[in-house]
Amino acid sequence: MSDFRSDFPTDDNGDTDRPRVRTEYKFSHVTTGRYLPTPGKAPGWPFAEIGHWKMDVDGTADDWIAELTDWRREHLTRIGFDDANYRRPELQWAQRNFVHAQMMVEDRYFYDPVAGRYTVDRYLDDLEARFGGIDSVLIWFVYPNIGIDDRNKTDLGHDLPGGIEGLRGAVADFHRRGVRVFLPTMPWDHGTRPPEANDWDTMAKLVVAVGADGVNGDTYNGVPRAFFDAADAAGRPVVLQPESTISAEEQLIWNVQSWGKKAPNEVIPPVAKFKWLEPRHMINYENRWGRDRNHDLQYIFFNGIGYNAWENIWGIWNQFTPRDAETLRRISLIERTFAPAMVSMDWRPYERTLQAGVFASRFPLGDYTLWNLVNRNEYNVDGEQLSVPHVDGTKYFDVWHGTALEARVVDGRATFAFGMEGRGFGCVLALRAGAAIDGLDECLARLRTLSSTALRSLSNQWKSIPQHITHVAATAPQKNAPEGMITIPAAEFDFAVGGVEIEGQTWEGNDVQYPWEDSARRHHRHRLQIPAFHIDRTPVTNAQFHAFLKASAWRPQDEHNFLRHWVDGAPPKGWENKPVTWVSIEDARAYAAWAGKRLPREWEWQYAAQGTDGRLYPWGNAWDESRIPEIHRGRQMPAPDDVDAHPEGASPFGVLDLVGNVWQWTDEFSDEHTRAAVLRGGNRYQPQTSHWYFPQAYRNDQHGKYLLMAPAKDRSGGVGFRCVVDAA
Repeated sequence: MSDFRSDFPTDDNGDTDRPRVRTEYKFSHVTTGRYLPTPGKAPGWPFAEIGHWKMDVDGTADDWIAELTDWRREHLTRIGFDDANYRRPELQWAQRNFVHAQMMVEDRYFYDPVAGRYTVDRYLDDLEARFGGIDSVLIWFVYPNIGIDDRNKTDLGHDLPGGIEGLRGAVADFHRRGVRVFLPTMPWDHGTRPPEANDWDTMAKLVVAVGADGVNGDTYNGVPRAFFDAADAAGRPVVLQPESTISAEEQLIWNVQSWGKKAPNEVIPPVAKFKWLEPRHMINYENRWGRDRNHDLQYIFFNGIGYNAWENIWGIWNQFTPRDAETLRRISLIERTFAPAMVSMDWRPYERTLQAGVFASRFPLGDYTLWNLVNRNEYNVDGEQLSVPHVDGTKYFDVWHGTALEARVVDGRATFAFGMEGRGFGCVLALRAGAAIDGLDECLARLRTLSSTALRSLSNQWKSIPQHITHVAATAPQKNAPEGMITIPAAEFDFAVGGVEIEGQTWEGNDVQYPWEDSARRHHRHRLQIPAFHIDRTPVTNAQFHAFLKASAWRPQDEHNFLRHWVDGAPPKGWENKPVTWVSIEDARAYAAWAGKRLPREWEWQYAAQGTDGRLYPWGNAWDESRIPEIHRGRQMPAPDDVDAHPEGASPFGVLDLVGNVWQWTDEFSDEHTRAAVLRGGNRYQPQTSHWYFPQAYRNDQHGKYLLMAPAKDRSGGVGFRCVVDAA
């Protein structure tokens, strides 16, 4: 990396008569992680707990910068750093990728399941309205649903509505709005169907097919070079974006972008290590579960990096608060306007400031210099904030407030006074005489308007999004159980169940919200008066579903994956008495309506499986694999067993095949952004190699939450259904 310096006045060494004292520790021993040690902080100094007010950052920062510059020079030599990929024009868009978003394909703003079409404009319009929009998007179509059957990570991309052509159209819609597109890959998916080629060639083929711009490496600490080379060879060079911080530093050469995580929330803001090693390396900081993002936003502004504005987290909605959304709007406007400065090779963190608890970074270019400031205090700080070398003719601006800035010039230094909100931001521009910046006037005018609303006046209160359970119409009541059904008597029932989602802990908003609850949560308990009903003794079979199709001539509007295991429009030989699968919840409802039935409410399913004694499994409290189909842990999912093959697994009421053969559709829940179905009973397929696969829920007090997008993708070889009729 070059080590040039701009000719704009800088302040690296401070006062020339100031004694220079080198720090006593070597940075090479303390920079193995994501962040660099802060100035004046000796290893082990517990300033986060006591005495942080004693730290004199200004008094040590110059020595810190000098030491760290030496460390950078040596470190780049050690890894054989070559900046060729940062100079490639087709990859330089990453250096302007300030706001990125991981987006679930199940988000209803991205795809309208009623109209059956992608709605990219709706998705982007919402983000622009709330926080100023995004520069890139990660279209996420895999986890947490992967592993419910043997479809692998790429198969799920092909199963999106419209297939590859549909995805290509969505990518084109993003490009039309100036948004770049990433696709995901994950090294841990080696338990599902074996792919036809290795991961990197498979991803290169998919990237070319849909016109994507980048590859996100889920769980990667640096995406391997093979992905970069494969896409390059295919004629579609991509930006690689590892989810986790780069571990082998030489991967900085071909990973021109990365995510950053968990920046220490200390009084002195941390410096991003890889931004320091290569200032053109764009980091999108990610804190998916954060509810107060103020520290995140100060961190990215201080470092001149980007943010992962991720709100739909595996179907759990973690929306920006109004204050954080507005903060990101203003930060992104500044970073986009001054994008070349944000990747200045001479950026300098810990520029000297005049107020305690206020920190600044300097981003110099030939025609201008920008200072980004953050106020780490909880209170407003007014008065003089910054003093810099002055050149006659220079114009100064308070960018954060969109106004010209009057400087107090004494002895060749310009000093600026302006206000900063508690936990707020500031930005100063020094523009060389005669120089111009594209979009400067528009930026200042916009910020002048925005800053008339103080950030502290906006709510920073997080709240979960309400969910609604889909209405289920009652059937015509029948006194006696129809053929193949069992009567379940009315009872008071303790409905106790919990979701088995891998992530989300016990935070509000996880799992589902029943009508008697005021928010979604993982654990549920409620005493219900359940009227009598009749339930299918077994799941609906392929033969029964075949009879429905012949009698009704019904066909789904979206036929992709519909009964994909059938041959020439009929069940394979020997499959007649197995539960029908590869049917969406809409397909199951169509069958139920034709039969004069409905899908069971979840509590009805559980009551039929559990009785009133609270047993853990339909047959009792002890797990017994002999009572269910043999669990399969291979890479390809076997056929289900016949629905009546395990009578010893019956419930107290004699209901069969409740656990371990195929999951079964019950209730559907939705909020403004996501639909999901509650699945009961688990299936026999347990892909190995990762704990990220869709978890099983064999117990009566557990359920699975399956995100819904469209029938094409929702249909699964691991999901079937049974029906219910209301009792007279």
